[in-house]
Parts: sequence; C-alpha cells; structure tokens
Amino acid sequence: MTHVPGAGHANRARSLAKTLSWRTIGTMDTIFIAFVIFGDLTAAAAIGFTEVFTKMILYYFHERAWSWSDWGLEDVPLETPESTETVLS
Repeated sequence: MTHVPGAGHANRARSLAKTLSWRTIGTMDTIFIAFVIFGDLTAAAAIGFTEVFTKMILYYFHERAWSWSDWGLEDVPLETPESTETVLS
C-alpha cells in the first residue's frame, strides 16, 4: 500500500468544530460538578466559563499536534486506473 499524504488527518476546520463541541460538553460537566460541590450556580458558572477558554485553546493545539503525526493511522490503497481495471475485470 502507498501512503496518501493527508489521508486520515483532520483539517483545521474539523479540529475547530471538534474543539467547540467537546468544550461545550466539558464545560457543562464542569458547571454541574462545581454546582454539586459548592451548591452555588453563580460560582459554578464562573468556574465553567473561565475554564472553557483555557481548555478550548489547549485542546485545539493538542488536536493539531496529533494531526501532524501518522502514528496509529493506516495507509489507504492508492487508486490508479490500472488498479480499478483489475478490480472490475
């Protein structure tokens, strides 16, 4: 198999969308935990909205760092006109 450059890697828009969706879930969890511990929704929201920015930035750079690595990705077959003809015959 031939490695196809960029195959299996997330582009920046995908990384940003994953960052935003994950942080929404993570922040809701943080607010819930802080509310359970402190019993104060205002304090819980303050904690949640503070951590959303720092963790979103950290996650984005973490995701981009992983996108530079081929570790754990499998190569995909390179389709050529010859390989397509062989499969069809």
